[in-house]
Amino acid sequence: MYMSVLDKQTDNDCYLQRQATFESNVRSYPRKLPFAIESAQGAWITDVEGKQYIDCLSGAGTLALGHNHPVVTDSIKALLDSKLPMHTLDITTPLKDKFSEFIYTLLVTDSDEYRLQFCGPTGADAVEAALKLAKQVTGRSGIISFSGGYHGMTHGALAVTGNLAPKQGIDGLMSPVQFLPYPNTYRCAFGLSSEQSISAHMTYFEHFLKDVESGVVKPAAVILEVIQGEGGVNPAPIEWLKQVRKVTRELDILLIIDEVQTGFCRTGRWFAYQYADIDPDMIVMSKAIGGGLPLAVLGIKKQYDAWQAGNHSGTFRGNQLAMATGLATLEYLKDNDMAAYVADIGGWFMAELQALQSRYPCIGQVRGRGLMLGVEIINPDLPKHSDGSYPADSAAAASIQQACFKYGLVIEKGGRGGTVLRFLPPLNITKAELHQVLDKLERALQDNE
Repeated sequence: MYMSVLDKQTDNDCYLQRQATFESNVRSYPRKLPFAIESAQGAWITDVEGKQYIDCLSGAGTLALGHNHPVVTDSIKALLDSKLPMHTLDITTPLKDKFSEFIYTLLVTDSDEYRLQFCGPTGADAVEAALKLAKQVTGRSGIISFSGGYHGMTHGALAVTGNLAPKQGIDGLMSPVQFLPYPNTYRCAFGLSSEQSISAHMTYFEHFLKDVESGVVKPAAVILEVIQGEGGVNPAPIEWLKQVRKVTRELDILLIIDEVQTGFCRTGRWFAYQYADIDPDMIVMSKAIGGGLPLAVLGIKKQYDAWQAGNHSGTFRGNQLAMATGLATLEYLKDNDMAAYVADIGGWFMAELQALQSRYPCIGQVRGRGLMLGVEIINPDLPKHSDGSYPADSAAAASIQQACFKYGLVIEKGGRGGTVLRFLPPLNITKAELHQVLDKLERALQDNE
């Protein structure tokens, strides 16, 4: 006999065992973070056994203001009291109008005007819409993506995702998709030093698309993340991004920027592409845009809005509750100048992580922007590669993550082999809380020595 929902337990293992009974093997996070959450507030999580953790995962970046921020919970209560429908398909409401104006104002520049497409509730659906629209606009079918990129798990989005594991055993993914190497300042795909690497990637990208003997027909679009998240918190060099925009514009190839995880002040700007001062043809937005609830929006340059009515639809594209929580979150970010705060405290946090790097040889590199930071774990006892990097150490990274969890710190891993410890704390996390993050991380690093 199973306990009823009213028979509350106070044991993490009990809930985890029941979860294994009820849920598919596809579940992922409970295998690395083995607890059942009782409550959460701000940057803190409390499990059913009463233990507290600092959350540096934030729903993979979805919870911009952490757990249960008052502006978010108040917006939910206000919507429930308003009698506004929870979902309206794509029928507008005063709330949707205000939300749309906010996003529209963020995107529009002196030279470009954008239109918003409300998609299904995940970033993957917005990626699917972008890929379909690019093909329709250009009349071409090819897509260029990059090694290490992550764009979702649906059929088309998975086809342009670099990670091979979820592709195993799945034939007939969207084609043609061509992958190119993504710049990495620590591990160069060409085996070159960091100084030579950026130039090599810039040259290779241009020659690949312009070479009449490359073997690849001109694609409809290039899709990329300005900072690869699941790929190991890997920021693209600014000069490379500018080159990609220059070449795609010259060749009439649409540039799709995936800002699902980087958007809305996470990197110290409203959008990460703003660091390179480029103008994407499409911008994929999700996660933080819904203030913790499911919502995805595609920004499209006005001249490329070639859809006919109903060409890409979805039942939950009118999620009014997510628009309420999203608008409340975005207005808080703007009113409190959170982009500047994130840039400042993120710079301080990175410097502190680099100080740890000087004391712990297993840290190969600290990288990222704002409060989207990564720590790559290496084995310094092995010979260096030709690019000057040490071999990555998957086992050590997993061990450090588990030690962090033991000490009350929730982090995720990413990158090839899961060798990068990823930090995505709430954007409003305090310096005092980050000091605790650093203390718990150092204790975990000491356990690994």
